[in-house]
Amino acid sequence: MITVVGWDGIELPAGAAGRLREAELVVGPAAILGRLGLDGRAADDGDVLQALDGHLGQDRGPAVVVAEGDPGFFGVVRTLRAHGLRPDVLPATSLISRAFACAGLNWEDALVVAPSGPGRLARVVNACRAHPKVALLVAPGVGPAELARELAPTTPRALIVCEDLGGPGQRVTHSRMGEATTRPWKDPDVVLVIDPLHRPGQPGWVAGAQPGPAEWALPWESGLPAEARAFVLAKLGPRLGDLVWDVGAGEGGIAVECARLGAAVVAVERDQSACARLRANVLAHGVKVALTRGQAPAALEPLPDPDAVFVGGGGDDVVAACAARGPRALVCALGTAERAVAVLELLRELGYRGEGTRIQASVLTPGAGGSHRLTAADAVFVVHARPAHAA
Repeated sequence: MITVVGWDGIELPAGAAGRLREAELVVGPAAILGRLGLDGRAADDGDVLQALDGHLGQDRGPAVVVAEGDPGFFGVVRTLRAHGLRPDVLPATSLISRAFACAGLNWEDALVVAPSGPGRLARVVNACRAHPKVALLVAPGVGPAELARELAPTTPRALIVCEDLGGPGQRVTHSRMGEATTRPWKDPDVVLVIDPLHRPGQPGWVAGAQPGPAEWALPWESGLPAEARAFVLAKLGPRLGDLVWDVGAGEGGIAVECARLGAAVVAVERDQSACARLRANVLAHGVKVALTRGQAPAALEPLPDPDAVFVGGGGDDVVAACAARGPRALVCALGTAERAVAVLELLRELGYRGEGTRIQASVLTPGAGGSHRLTAADAVFVVHARPAHAA
């Protein structure tokens, strides 16, 4: 029998203490074993599996894995089950719930992120750009200093850093982003990233990230027709953890839609009146879009690398500058077939493989006597491309 016991810094309940007394093998992080005064084998998740395999192979008695907080929440239970083991689990209070309790905040509307895999810092940062309340389970290379450095230029956030939760050095610090990048942090467990300007709406019915919009490819007064915008969004694939550039954003039709679908978005637009309309649309739809007013490609240089890019205006120099940043998807809206062919050739030279599509929709409009007629919108040529090595 294998039991996983969670510990949150307080006295273990009788059931968990009993399992530990009966165990022939106790394994877990050295810091927790030391605090509990347990004679066990210090191990991380990988070593835990090795220790358990050796123990089970000898057909010995009960084993206990000691873990931090709730081991079923981004914890060792997932590792054990993936290995084919089915443990009993005796959880304690999770790090996330303790962090929000220390901050005096509710957290059913919080997004919880646990960094892993390639690009983990970028995904976490983009989630913090797009969501007003995020809890980060700290991992090597993804902590308060790294987070603040990435967010500081465009995304003001309040940071609440929780260190050594449940331990003798427990400390909860409300930090400005500039301070977070310079001060030494000791054993941070959780960072709460809060948008101080956000005003919560009606209470939701689901925890964490909210359901997507009920409708997309919304009607706009100007810009791409809805049918072309739906196709562009399908090829961009905006999602939580992504950063999308909308270059030549106009009044923000693509930028707002991508933000509604969960992505972090930077809109780049040179025209002052268009920027004003974009800001109004962002506010009207209650989303987060960072606006960079300037002329591409120069305005793109200080921006963080994108996952997907939409180019709604600009020449070959803009397309080339976007491709040079290596997005997984690059989509351009163009006015003529000749221009679409030229952009496809340019992208091929830059290491992208793409296709071009002519989109023209005809809308039924009512006429006299109950009749209807088809009214054709202007044709749009959409070029969509991905890196050739990923195709």
